[in-house]
Amino acid sequence: MRRLLPLLALALAAAAPLAAAPADAPAAFSADGLTAACTRDLAAHFNLEGNLQLEIIRPWTPDRPIAAGWTMDIIEYPTIPASTMLVRCEVKDAAGSQVATLILHAALWRDGWAVHLPVEGGSTFDVSRLETRRCDFLRERDVLPATEGDDSYMFARALPVGRLLTWRDISRHPLVKKGDLIEVTAAEGLLHITMKVLALQSGVKGDTITVRNTESNKDFSALITDRNHVQVQF
Repeated sequence: MRRLLPLLALALAAAAPLAAAPADAPAAFSADGLTAACTRDLAAHFNLEGNLQLEIIRPWTPDRPIAAGWTMDIIEYPTIPASTMLVRCEVKDAAGSQVATLILHAALWRDGWAVHLPVEGGSTFDVSRLETRRCDFLRERDVLPATEGDDSYMFARALPVGRLLTWRDISRHPLVKKGDLIEVTAAEGLLHITMKVLALQSGVKGDTITVRNTESNKDFSALITDRNHVQVQF
């Protein structure tokens, strides 16, 4: 009988229902929690890429204690994201809502391009001559993100080693150059006519430039669609 008691106890324990795991407790209000909520809201509102970091410059003191399970909504946004921003937000809990005005210091960290090897003006964009560098894009607003740049671009000027690459330092390769004899396609419904014209302007894909019919000597506008090719739609 004594030998059976331990076995009976194990069987009863196995048959007993497992206790439910306690649910996560609602988050208590804190300055860090408020900062994190502002970070998520601003990043989503401005559709920011990168790691947004915020710091509340002047701590906010609620009029009364805020209960756990609170929520926050920004009700007045700045016009653009900046290193220093003023926002008004509404903090709600079970007892009601309170409005807070916050001054935020912000940084948006992401990778940008920097010159690793000297580049020559007019040469094709080449990532092998560049390296990535972590930058605050709210301070270095014109830096070229490391997600941008391909062989459709060229370096607009010579650049020394160590310089951060900006949008001003690159330009699109022109698909049409002024003075070149290029092809134009005129389309109307199913009818397509192709002829040679003289480009009076340079441009990249999507640009509308002026071209000249060399036979009639008449000028007209056409849309650049490819290298040395433009199109006119009637």
